[in-house]
Amino acid sequence: MLRVSQVKVKPEHSRDQLKRCAAAMLRIPEEEIQELQVVRRSVDARKKPEIFYQYSLDIKVKNEEKILRRFRGKENQVCRAAEKAYRFPASGTVPREEPTVIVGAGPAGLFCAYFLAVHGYAVILLERGKAVEERQKDVEAFWDGGSLNPDSNVQFGEGGAGTFSDGKLNTLVKDKDGRNRIVLETLVKFGAQESICYEAKPHMGTDVLSHVVTRMRQEILRLGGQVYFGRRVTDICIRQNQVIGVKTACGETFSCGQLVLAIGHSARDTFSMLYERQIPMEAKAFAVGLRVEHPQALINQSQYGMPDPGALGAAAYKVAAKAKNGRGVYSFCMCPGGYVVNASSEEGHLAVNGMSYSARDGKNANSAIIVTVGPEDFGTESPLAGIAFQRRLEKKAFELGNGKIPAQCYGDFKDRVEGKRHKTEEIHTEKQISRDDSLPLCKGACQWADVSGILPEECNAAIVEGMEAFGRQISGFNSPDACLLGVESRTSSPVRILRDESLQSRVRGLYPCGEGAGYAGGIMSAAMDGIRVAEAIARKYAPGRCGQ
Repeated sequence: MLRVSQVKVKPEHSRDQLKRCAAAMLRIPEEEIQELQVVRRSVDARKKPEIFYQYSLDIKVKNEEKILRRFRGKENQVCRAAEKAYRFPASGTVPREEPTVIVGAGPAGLFCAYFLAVHGYAVILLERGKAVEERQKDVEAFWDGGSLNPDSNVQFGEGGAGTFSDGKLNTLVKDKDGRNRIVLETLVKFGAQESICYEAKPHMGTDVLSHVVTRMRQEILRLGGQVYFGRRVTDICIRQNQVIGVKTACGETFSCGQLVLAIGHSARDTFSMLYERQIPMEAKAFAVGLRVEHPQALINQSQYGMPDPGALGAAAYKVAAKAKNGRGVYSFCMCPGGYVVNASSEEGHLAVNGMSYSARDGKNANSAIIVTVGPEDFGTESPLAGIAFQRRLEKKAFELGNGKIPAQCYGDFKDRVEGKRHKTEEIHTEKQISRDDSLPLCKGACQWADVSGILPEECNAAIVEGMEAFGRQISGFNSPDACLLGVESRTSSPVRILRDESLQSRVRGLYPCGEGAGYAGGIMSAAMDGIRVAEAIARKYAPGRCGQ
């Protein structure tokens, strides 16, 4: 099989046209191509508005050696395909009397539970929130003005925080063991679009993702696993430095041979419990900022040279800069054709996130414009100092918006930050503040407010510098009518639960896992870390191992 790269075709092409272009590139008759599989597809917009898809293909032909000789020295175009297949480690007799308890049904917990169950291990999956079907109802009721359910919201429930997001599946994690590929293939098996296996920037959308996690849960149950919702873990049971079980708010105790903590980045009460139990943890850097919304047509025009790109779909962007004060400022979790959502999980506090459906057909684009913060910004040296920092920002956001998402036009925000408008001056009305009545577009009530009062001054200054720099890259990005909404405070975990090379805590049998534990940053890397932990547990029972 040959790996053929840099095959360019128009976006409205057929499979036959793709095959014809590949044959022309290889300089062989089309009928000599016996098999063709898409490996990767990206958009080439360097000559916009003339846009192409660029493909990498695995192709089987009659005389591979002849073609390889023809392209000697041009291996970036044609080489031998060498894809490493994923392999789960073999183990000896799987002990059913030592179940693995997994806390958290986000990507890390779900994939850990699924891979263990597939290979014969007894798993018990505990989730503080509800199954995704009921969770969806709670979230939509909250967005419609209902009360917040602290255990069933955008942060908590089956599928994790990523369920109400764009469902982005790109990651920067190195994939020498094939975990990235097996995660994508597993998602396709349970209902995701097949294109996620080859798109350069794959995504599912929140509507598809919710169905996928439901089917994964059903398969875990079919394989003999147990799944419990509404089970908030309140304590862990330890004997002679070995974890032996967990207790829940319902008064139950679940015994286990090993415990996987895939708790997510917002499980603040669980972090507090672990701190009290003296589980080794440390504060870690993360980022905070504001969501920015623009009309999607503006982003399409900049990225593709046309306001309506048709089959290409809504355009995305990624921008980064460094402020004069040394802070990095960059876009995060960009949602083409999406919505800003109220992602709160605590009463009296407000956080936002971005979300897109699979079609990405909303009027606006949004992303978080965030600034790096670290332990030096948190005020204390406690491992939980980052959580306290987040809460301070979220409390300000809640108060500024009177419980609604606070929003402000960028021009007004910039004037406030640069001192051109006094803090006591009246905030503009909706009609005055924006000429585009589609801004902002939120899931959850929104209110105009002075969002410059949420973040530390140095973060505000960095955001203004970043917005101005991004306006030189994307025309209109720093428009005074661009809309800022706050606060984006849950970009990643503010805590790292320490683990060693065996992926265990100092307390044996305790496996910190995924984004909440500080070892991932998004759906893909969290799922891959869940698989890594499942592998580590399997190796514990490998023939000839003592189980330590």
